[in-house]
Amino acid sequence: MTLRQQLSFPRRHARTQRFTLGAPRAFTASPDGARVVFLRSSSGTDRVNSLWVLDLADSAAGSGEGRERIAADPDVLLGGAAERLSPEERARRERSREGSGGIVGYALDGAGQLAAFALSGRLFTAELLAGTTRELPVRGPVIDPRPSPDGRHVAYAADGALRVIGADGERDRVLAGRSADEGEDITYGLAEFIAAEEMGRTRGYWWSPESDRLLVARADTTRVRRWWISDPAHPEREPVKVAYPAAGTPNADVRLYLVDVEAAEGSGAAEGADGAEGSGGARTEVVWDRARYPYLARVHWSAAGAPLLLVQSRDQRGQLYLAVDTATGATRTVHRDEDPAWLELFAGLPAWAPDGRLVRIADEGGARVLVVGDRPLTGPQLHVRAVLDIGEHDVLVSASAGEEAADPEIGEIHVYRVSELGVERLSEGAGVHSAVRSGEVTVLVSARPDTPGTSARVLKDGKRLAAVASYAEQPALTARPRLTEAGTHRIPSAVLLPTGYQDSDGPLPVLLDPYGGPHGQRVVAAQNAYLSSQWFADQGFAVIVADGRGTPGRSPAWEKAVKQNLLLSLDDQIEALHALAERFPLDLGRVAMRGWSFGGYLAGLAVLRRPDVFHAAVSGAPVTDLRLYDTHYQERYFGGGPQDVPEVYARHSLVTDDGLSAPESPARPLMIIHGLADDNVVVAHTLRLSAALLAAGRPHEVLPLTGVTHMTPQEEVAENLLLLQVDFLKRSLGMSRARAEDGDVQNPE
Repeated sequence: MTLRQQLSFPRRHARTQRFTLGAPRAFTASPDGARVVFLRSSSGTDRVNSLWVLDLADSAAGSGEGRERIAADPDVLLGGAAERLSPEERARRERSREGSGGIVGYALDGAGQLAAFALSGRLFTAELLAGTTRELPVRGPVIDPRPSPDGRHVAYAADGALRVIGADGERDRVLAGRSADEGEDITYGLAEFIAAEEMGRTRGYWWSPESDRLLVARADTTRVRRWWISDPAHPEREPVKVAYPAAGTPNADVRLYLVDVEAAEGSGAAEGADGAEGSGGARTEVVWDRARYPYLARVHWSAAGAPLLLVQSRDQRGQLYLAVDTATGATRTVHRDEDPAWLELFAGLPAWAPDGRLVRIADEGGARVLVVGDRPLTGPQLHVRAVLDIGEHDVLVSASAGEEAADPEIGEIHVYRVSELGVERLSEGAGVHSAVRSGEVTVLVSARPDTPGTSARVLKDGKRLAAVASYAEQPALTARPRLTEAGTHRIPSAVLLPTGYQDSDGPLPVLLDPYGGPHGQRVVAAQNAYLSSQWFADQGFAVIVADGRGTPGRSPAWEKAVKQNLLLSLDDQIEALHALAERFPLDLGRVAMRGWSFGGYLAGLAVLRRPDVFHAAVSGAPVTDLRLYDTHYQERYFGGGPQDVPEVYARHSLVTDDGLSAPESPARPLMIIHGLADDNVVVAHTLRLSAALLAAGRPHEVLPLTGVTHMTPQEEVAENLLLLQVDFLKRSLGMSRARAEDGDVQNPE
């Protein structure tokens, strides 16, 4: 076998963005059940997404699977020109970890007939019934365009203002913008860094159901500290200024306004004769105790009730559900939550049910349950994770097995219908399932442990109506994870051995491959989740993926056990390792760990704190000085900023005296990898760790990635990262290179 064949998986893994390109995503079903809208690129190596429509008329009539058609093709709309992204759009994609291009997001009107999207900073709409597209003449670069529910207007953010234009392309004007005394640190209609990075709120404005008003967020970053992200490979370029709210420092000041569309239209505040913009039309500020509850976490506005806000205290131990009086901007408390650790935020919530009852997810009785009004509708058998849709008589949720479930269903996530009458599971078979629904039509997306990729099925009243084709490439490598629980804490784990491994081959060097931290579940019942882990296994390792305390998916107590003690994450990796060594061929004399982000922190922690267990580590984009990470994340888990609990930050830091292992401990090989353009975990983390290691006389390797952010979508970078890591790990653990070179454990194409 040639070297080119051996390296085929890393190259294809990178080129296909982990075999996700070409798979349909971002589904929306029209309320009339006539069509499903989605994004998909043309092949498994094409990064440019088009907007697609699946017409269901034929399948509903029993005459076929439905007809797929392209509603908007970026290549046609841009005339073959390359896409150009503004710095604001690049930042927005970084926050959402979006590595593809073309149409990466869209929004529909209430009828599901008009789609709006940004492409290369320009505003386009697509008439889904007519099959036509048009560009609206607006000032750009455009961010996050959204049609009004009635389809008459399109709102969008540009140059720090929220603007609106008629769907006919007329009357482009400012709806909410900076006044004469407001500078560039103030934006309207955009989610601030913390909301987008940590809260899962990517939006900064919301249409009323009647299409006559909007709620618009105003973010003021004046007091937020500025960091400078430079490119050392290009010293001629100016550094980029970033408003980054590090732990214990000021956040953006966020306010919310009600803005009347017609008042803005009649105010003449679009542009003056000299082209200067006004501040928009009449607006009313929404009032709540922002000093006590500064985080605007969620906004919901539907025909079922008044606008609904979820606001959180800075320590995230208290939150209010607030209903907004649209006449005055005053708010009233609908519900209040408190928790001694922290309160989680959930997708799809809070919201009103059609009958006006509040729908929320709560931690009650040791379980995470769905609550409608005052009544919990689920119990400890389910761990509810998100609300997918709220219907007239039921709620569609995503959930995994709870602590009291008879079958732990390791790594499985299912879709359930929940009503006053009980709970019904819609998804079938082992896997990770999710769904979107509108009316009688549900799109069920499933990833399974024995099948690569995902499948998307369209259901009507629970019966299969059609399937959405996937153009994703097949991996030519089959992951064989053995899902189990390990240790006294029953830690969910996956073990992967080399393809073709036999007992006579003897114990194997071990590679732990975790994320291991909050919001990052790695042990899932899905084939593609383990492809890179299987590739590492096929280089001669026994690979372990373990989700210890703090990771999602089991119970509130499991997730919150790491309060002020994220070091439990390392303890659980060790517990899983030793427990699994009793059942699998693990050589505990050769153990390494690799990880990225929190996993990178965990890998560095492993060799510095526990060199008696770990013999090498690859630490990618690690958080090493916890004082440099953001407010919402760090203060949630540590219970405050560095000025409040300095001992907690010191105990967790890798760059303080507490962070390094005792001088007499053996120095283990450590490779640190970091993107120099990372604005989430900035490269200062790695530079400070390297300086501390150098001062302590500890050898290590640093691999700087020029122009790379917290993601690594660049094909050559992603490919070579895998190759360099496996080479480093083999050298560090004293493994023979012959095994990988002679092809014994490779998966040829």
